[in-house]
Amino acid sequence: MPTRYSEEFKANIIAKLLPPNNARVLDVAKETGIPKDTLYTWRTKYRHAPHSSTAPGQNQKSGSLRSEEKFAVVLETASLNELELGEYCRRNGLYPEQIAGWKKAFIQGSSPEASKAERTQLQHQAKTIKQLQSELHRKDKALAEAAALLVLGKKAQALLGDPEDEK
Repeated sequence: MPTRYSEEFKANIIAKLLPPNNARVLDVAKETGIPKDTLYTWRTKYRHAPHSSTAPGQNQKSGSLRSEEKFAVVLETASLNELELGEYCRRNGLYPEQIAGWKKAFIQGSSPEASKAERTQLQHQAKTIKQLQSELHRKDKALAEAAALLVLGKKAQALLGDPEDEK
């Protein structure tokens, strides 16, 4: 008969497998005696669950923050060192990775329309650069051919003599 585990126990184990801990499944299996296949199944089910934005058993506060609140958190934590940041995150049910992601989003500007416009512009610029490089390559080859013909013409005149010199 399969062993039944309480939801709280599962939540604690899953929390070990997910960020910020990221423990290896094999290590947790050895430590707890739970089969690795069971741990993989729990982790997969949790990742595909709609609440996967935070670890099980953690405060759900971070998923409900508005942009203004996220910005306030980024400002509050900007001057904190790593230990103070960890303490702040534990107090508020957040992860340092979340705060770093928010900071990056605020720096880059989080509007998807702007990023789509930038991508379109970059694609256009890449296409233009490719065309210009192709044209430059073609002109380089033509110039090399013209220079070779000029050199060959001068060598032929030097070997055969100038027809104007014989008159």
